Amino acid sequence: MRRPLDPTLTLVTDTGLCGPRGVPAVVRAAVAGGVSAVQVRAKDGGDRDRLAVVRSVADVLRGTGVALLVDDAVDVALLAGADGVHLGQSDLPVAEVRRLVGPDLLLGLSVSSVEEVRAAPADAVDYLGVGPVWATPTKPLAAPPLGPAGVAAVVAAASLPCVAIGGVHAGTVGELRGRGLAGVCVVSAVCAAPDPEVAARDLRAAWSGPGPA
Repeated sequence: MRRPLDPTLTLVTDTGLCGPRGVPAVVRAAVAGGVSAVQVRAKDGGDRDRLAVVRSVADVLRGTGVALLVDDAVDVALLAGADGVHLGQSDLPVAEVRRLVGPDLLLGLSVSSVEEVRAAPADAVDYLGVGPVWATPTKPLAAPPLGPAGVAAVVAAASLPCVAIGGVHAGTVGELRGRGLAGVCVVSAVCAAPDPEVAARDLRAAWSGPGPA
């Protein structure tokens, strides 16, 4: 049975930005601060290294109710017993992945335009990651930034819950309030923060504040 996904504040991990603290320690602190879902993005190293990181994060999340997602790697997600996988436009076709993994794995898909929303198989996907909102160094080859208004236009075309990603931090998250989003994703705002727990708490507070004027 699939774990419910609360995408209010999703942490996408970055091994380099976590530094010597390590990904599991950053995740533990971030969850204490209010992160509601974790997506492990581990691009460096081999598949065994990636599997080890995902399993270590699974250990941290056990008993918290926080969903664990894996970026791209369907095989790693299955082996680690993760709750879901997040796929990009150039990754495996999401409809075929759904047929492979069955109904119990959460599937997310990145979109950056209304056209990509309309092309997404809504019966195979559980949520959409919309972005980048703003330019971000963690994804230098991403599509052009949408801006808050562009995000709202993409969200309006979607029938699935949407989360925004790309340049989101405590100082910008308020601009995304009131735009139909189910939540936001952050990377450097937490992974590079001196205190990930405080950073997550500040993000939750900013997201709960008043929307844009």
